[in-house]
Amino acid sequence: MNGFLWNILLALAWAMMTAQFTLANLVVGFGIGFLILLFARRMVGLGHYPKKLRQAIELFFFFIWELIKSNLRLAHDVITPSHYMRPAIVAIPLDARSDLEITLLANMISLTPGTLSLDVSADRRVLYIHEMYVSDHDLEAVRRKIKDGFERRILELLR
Repeated sequence: MNGFLWNILLALAWAMMTAQFTLANLVVGFGIGFLILLFARRMVGLGHYPKKLRQAIELFFFFIWELIKSNLRLAHDVITPSHYMRPAIVAIPLDARSDLEITLLANMISLTPGTLSLDVSADRRVLYIHEMYVSDHDLEAVRRKIKDGFERRILELLR
């Protein structure tokens, strides 16, 4: 049984012992279960679960931060008289190889305002995106932002 499922079961056991099935109590139970699994991971055979959970949380908060920044940038462009948009189609070379990695990356890019995943090359080595804010001769900065931001975190989590 994987670590996340163990953690859910421990959170449910905590809620049953306290007889409070509220979201807050389940979160507390999840935290207590995580601490138990952290100390007992060798006995239970969980391996890298604590590290993967931390990486998943980091990816979640990175995505939320990028979502906020993108929304603010787009809102600023909408409410100001002059437009700052300089759209471009950018080819991003991929280190991601599996369907899950590529799909997760493409969806996270598409969910942030101002970017949209368009296509993946037939050999699955290049992802084409539409970016609304590309300054002149700054395609490499867009590539670095995607590769060092989303793709790196996704690959660390899934590999």
